[in-house]
Amino acid sequence: MASKIAISLLLAALLACAAASGAAARRLEEEETSSTTAPAEEEDQEEPNHPAAVFPELPVPEHELPPLPKVVGLPPLFPEAHLPPFPEVDLPPKPEFPGVPEFHFPAEQEAKP
Repeated sequence: MASKIAISLLLAALLACAAASGAAARRLEEEETSSTTAPAEEEDQEEPNHPAAVFPELPVPEHELPPLPKVVGLPPLFPEAHLPPFPEVDLPPKPEFPGVPEFHFPAEQEAKP
C-alpha cells in the first residue's frame, strides 16, 4: 500500500517537473522569436545583458570611498574556567573475565601423519 502511494507521489512530482520545464521552454522560445523579429534600431539602444554576478556601479567612485574599518579583536567565546582538580576516587577492582585459551596451529610435522 505504501509503495503505491510512493509511486503515485513520484509520478506526480515528475509530471510537475515536466510541466514546469515545458512552460520554461515555451517562454524561452517566445523570447528568442521576439528578439529576432525586433528591428535593428531597438537592438542598438538596448543595454547588453549582464550576468547576475556583475555588481552595480557604486554611486561614489572607489577612490573617494572612506577606508575600511580596522579589524577589531573579538573577546573569547568562553572565558577560561578555573575548576578544581578531579578528586581521587578509589575504584573497585576490575572484574576478571574468563580468558580465551590460546590457540596454536599444529606444526606441519604433527599435521602430516
